[in-house]
Amino acid sequence: MSVKTFQFPSTQTIVSTAASVAASAMLFRSLAREYLPRDLQYYIYFKLRKLFALFSSEFVLVVDEFEGLGNNHLFQALEVYLRPQIHPNTRSFRVTMPKKENKISVVMERNQEIIEKFNGVELRWKLVSKNIPSKYIQAPRSEYYPSIEKSELRYYELRFNMKYKNMVLSEYLPYVMEQAKELKEEKKTLKLFTLKRERVRYIGRRPEMWQSVNLDHPATFDTLAMDLEAKQGIMEDLDRFLQRKDFYRKVGKAWKRGYLLFGPPGTGKSSLIGAMANYLNFDIYDLELTDIRRNSELRKLLISTGNRSILVVEDIDCSLDLQDRLKKAKKPKVPGYSYEDQEPKVTLSAVLNFIDGLWSSCGDERIIVFTTNHRDRLDPALLRPGRMDVHIHMSYCSPCGFRTLASNYLGITEHPLFVEVERLMKTTNVTPAEVGEELLKNEDSELALTSLLDLLRQKAGQSHEPELLTPI
Repeated sequence: MSVKTFQFPSTQTIVSTAASVAASAMLFRSLAREYLPRDLQYYIYFKLRKLFALFSSEFVLVVDEFEGLGNNHLFQALEVYLRPQIHPNTRSFRVTMPKKENKISVVMERNQEIIEKFNGVELRWKLVSKNIPSKYIQAPRSEYYPSIEKSELRYYELRFNMKYKNMVLSEYLPYVMEQAKELKEEKKTLKLFTLKRERVRYIGRRPEMWQSVNLDHPATFDTLAMDLEAKQGIMEDLDRFLQRKDFYRKVGKAWKRGYLLFGPPGTGKSSLIGAMANYLNFDIYDLELTDIRRNSELRKLLISTGNRSILVVEDIDCSLDLQDRLKKAKKPKVPGYSYEDQEPKVTLSAVLNFIDGLWSSCGDERIIVFTTNHRDRLDPALLRPGRMDVHIHMSYCSPCGFRTLASNYLGITEHPLFVEVERLMKTTNVTPAEVGEELLKNEDSELALTSLLDLLRQKAGQSHEPELLTPI
């Protein structure tokens, strides 16, 4: 009886064979790239990948950059969420400074891989980029041009074990969306949007409705010259609004909040709006109603505003003739007048519909602020709750407001002249703007406060006797 023995090949033979196979594979790949059409190369590649997938437990999830003719919001969220600087396994990434931004943007480099764990499951992300024949697609972010040329195909690949598919779809991806939203808010540069005058000149194209600049308003609730109780009440109301998304949906109301700021000029209405924007991290849209010629244009402007924003209509009593809804219509302009020469035709009903009607639900997490120097001139229909939910009286400077201004301008919280200044303020109407202007005239606390006392006595009709400078 003979026994056959199996002899393992030598190490040299194994290495030689592996090298030969690798060389053959590289030669085949080179020949395929040179002689096979691109479409056939893609076909073979996907067929081979599908074949290998049959013997693998790995699941691949693909997130394309575009969904039809629009942006894929999940792809945009991944651009924010997959921050390479927090993943030590990333070897390279791109750093940019977008136009009109003041923060550096760090994004994942093409064809790089990021590995992370979620609930103990290993997840491997890769940003895939491929050159493709040029084609035109809709440009969702472009206001001037209806389409842009694309010669690059980008998508994210997520690889993980197939048994965790349900967990990834139901838990992980919603988590990514929520985290991306928070990260986006952290790196957000606040903007001040104003109407673009040329928005009506582009016939046949979708015009750009707004133009923006960075919002660098320094006002905060700490520096605002208001009573502490009033400031605390406003901040609590804003916090409660942000936390009640589900409540607004439950009761069937649009997630918005209306404020009316009224009071004499110079009492800090604009500063309060700036403080609200900085507190909430909301952009500001400055809506000038006198620049709008049609109700339909007003609707387009509102649709084009972003969520998490403050929409401001200043001097509402002067913007439109809103007092008499039964007023007879004015005679139409003679045909041939230019668009800019036509009289404003935005009606009160359109304004009411935009703050409390169907069009009020065109955005979420929206603050609407109206300002006026004369609340009594407004139509009662504007003032009811649901349209202007909170009425804030911006009054003359109080002793509490004065102390805030003294701290802001002079860096002091106590001074012998404070007593006399506060006594006069109780009986004298002086705005925070006037007080700030006097304190700005001199860096010396004594001289600045003396100048303020002169102003207060002048307003009170008192004499400038030297003995009156002595604090009581």
